[in-house]
Amino acid sequence: METCKVAVVGGGLAGLYTAQALNASGVDVVLLEARERLGGRILTADETGLPAEDGFDLGPSWYWPLMQPAMATLVGELGLAAFGQNSEGAVVFERMSREKPQRYLPAALDQQSMRLAGGTAAAICALAGKLPAERVRLGTMVTAMDLAENGVRLTLKTGDESAEVLHAELVVAALPPRLLEATLTFAPPQEPATAARWRNTPTWMAPHAKFFAIYDKPFWRTDGLSGTAQSMVGPLVEIHDATTASGKAALFGFLGVGADQRATLGEQVLKQACLAQLARLFGPEALEPRATLLKDWAADSLTATAADRAGGGHPVPGNPRWVSGPWESRLLLAASETSESEPGYLAGAVIAAKRAVAEIRSKMDRE
Repeated sequence: METCKVAVVGGGLAGLYTAQALNASGVDVVLLEARERLGGRILTADETGLPAEDGFDLGPSWYWPLMQPAMATLVGELGLAAFGQNSEGAVVFERMSREKPQRYLPAALDQQSMRLAGGTAAAICALAGKLPAERVRLGTMVTAMDLAENGVRLTLKTGDESAEVLHAELVVAALPPRLLEATLTFAPPQEPATAARWRNTPTWMAPHAKFFAIYDKPFWRTDGLSGTAQSMVGPLVEIHDATTASGKAALFGFLGVGADQRATLGEQVLKQACLAQLARLFGPEALEPRATLLKDWAADSLTATAADRAGGGHPVPGNPRWVSGPWESRLLLAASETSESEPGYLAGAVIAAKRAVAEIRSKMDRE
C-alpha cells in the first residue's frame, strides 16, 4: 500500500497551494486530481477549447488587489504579470427586446478588476512547478475514505478503472464541500449536520456557463465601447471584453439561461443566439468571429452536482469548523467555499489553503 504523510484531494488553486506549501516544509505530500489536468475550475483555453498557456479564462478570471490582498500577495510571490480589465469606453445596456440598446459612460472605478497575463492558469502553472512531478497524480479520483487506526485509507480510481489504496496520516479535501459529499463515501459516515452543511453549500461557478466570441481585432474599442454590457433580454446577461494581454481579441458573457434549458437548447442554438445578441449590442462585426467557445460548468461532473443545476446563491462565510466527530483529527477542508473571507473567489481558495497548511504545521509541531 502506498503511503504519505498528507494526501491533498483536488488540484485546483487551493489544492496546489496547499501541496506546494507543505512540500516546501519537507512534508511528504501526494496531490490527487481526478482530471487529466490541474486547475479545477481554473481553465485557460485557446480558441479550440484546449488548455493553453496564453488563452481565455473559461472559469474565474478576475481578482481585486485592494479588496483581496491574499491573491495580490500570491501573484507577487509567483512573479506573475497582471493587467487591468478594459474599462475604457461606453457601457451598453439592453433593457427590453423592443428597445434599442443604450450606451452610457460610467464613472471612474475605485476598485479595478485585474487579470493575469496568459490567463488565470498562469498561477496554476507556477504553483505546479514547485511540486515534484512524481507526487502529482492526475486522472485519479478518490471514491472513498475510511478511518484507520493511524490515518485514512483512500480508495482511488484511475483511468483504467482499476482501484488502488493510498494511506495518509492526514487528508486535505480541496474540492467543493457539495461535490465532496456527493461523490465520496466515508466510513464512518460524516455526522448528519456536517454532511448537510456540505450538501447545502453552493459551489462557485457550478451553475454557470460562459460564452466567448474570438475576433481578429477588438472592433468595439474603435467604436468607443468598453466591451462591457448588461442585458435584461439575453441570452447573455453580463458581457465583458476578454481580450488577452497579448492582444487576442474576444468578448465573453455569462448566460442567463438555466442549466436545464441550456441542455435542452443545445450548444449550437445557444451560440447562434449569443452572436445575434452581440451584434445587437456591438454591431454586425460581432457576427463574424474567428471562433466561439461555450463552457457549461453545470455539465461538468467534476465541478457540479445535480443540486447545482437549480442555481443558488454565492457561498457565504460561516463557522470555520467544517469537519466534526471522529473525522475532525484526520480531515481538513480547503476549498474556496470554506474560506472565512472571500469564499467562492480566487482569494478565498488561497486563504482556505493557508489555513489548512497552518493547521497541519500546528498538528505536526505538537507531535
